Amino acid sequence: MAVTTPTSTQTPPSPQLRDDVQPVANERLDRFLTGTVTVIPFIGLGVAAWQTWNSLLHWHDIVVFFVMYFVCALGVTIGFHRHFTHRAFKTSPFFRGTLAAMGSMAIEGPITAWVADHRKHHAFADEEGDPHSPHVDHGGGLKGTLQGLFHAHVGWLFIHNQRALKTRYAKDLIEDPVVSRIDRQFLFWVFAGLAIPFALGGLLSWSWQGALTGLLWGGAIRMLVVHHVTYSINSICHVFGRKQYATRDESRNVWWLALPTMGEAWHNSHHAFPTAAHHGMDKRQIDVSGSIITLLEKLGIIWDVVRVPDEQKAARRAG
Repeated sequence: MAVTTPTSTQTPPSPQLRDDVQPVANERLDRFLTGTVTVIPFIGLGVAAWQTWNSLLHWHDIVVFFVMYFVCALGVTIGFHRHFTHRAFKTSPFFRGTLAAMGSMAIEGPITAWVADHRKHHAFADEEGDPHSPHVDHGGGLKGTLQGLFHAHVGWLFIHNQRALKTRYAKDLIEDPVVSRIDRQFLFWVFAGLAIPFALGGLLSWSWQGALTGLLWGGAIRMLVVHHVTYSINSICHVFGRKQYATRDESRNVWWLALPTMGEAWHNSHHAFPTAAHHGMDKRQIDVSGSIITLLEKLGIIWDVVRVPDEQKAARRAG
């Protein structure tokens, strides 16, 4: 990587001068859209609280929420993360497109940007260059820890001086016709991720009110939960928890986040073995995404699943 190296007589280069940072055409617009996507789910949470308080919450709202949560979360965990970022298994072009569409409906950004940022995170984990480390340039003590947690959780989304250059970190996906098509269609899949719960709520309740509450629970509330569960991997799982395996970064396994994150909270295990399809390395470690990968493999939908031999796990165990 060609980065200007400071000498004793040079001023250290600013992060903006890195040659692996994605330029932003309109940073103000990007921050506005990011803020909108961040704030709207919280407004939806207030409406949902009012709905629940007034006994207007119905079974079909809960069904729509879990259906959309399951689809979008797995699109991120199995699709964006384990397949597209780390190539943990192989599959057909049709299923690649399906996973890319599911992850795009989570509204965490276009697939090439998501993958590029995550690959850069692994390249510079908890060091200068990591887009969302809670440990870089935040100071010490309680204040520094809180600032780092906020930055890693959501603050980094509004800053563009470390975002990954897509042509460097996601060149393979840019050149993939299936993935690049889904990437260009990102706004369509954002709309689909809202239209589906609206339609599903209407069909289950056979009413316009049910369609609107379906949009609330399967759209706004689902976004709120999926987003912050995903963000917690960047923040909580790099500060709290247990280091089961020896790694050069501060990744941690957080057991109580394992179920809502579909197994992503075994984050230290993931950093120890990034290409592994299963993040829960022990039998007692819940990994919903890993279990579904095993099922998909048995059905012949995916193949060449990457697994870690027991002797490699034993060799990397933290003391």
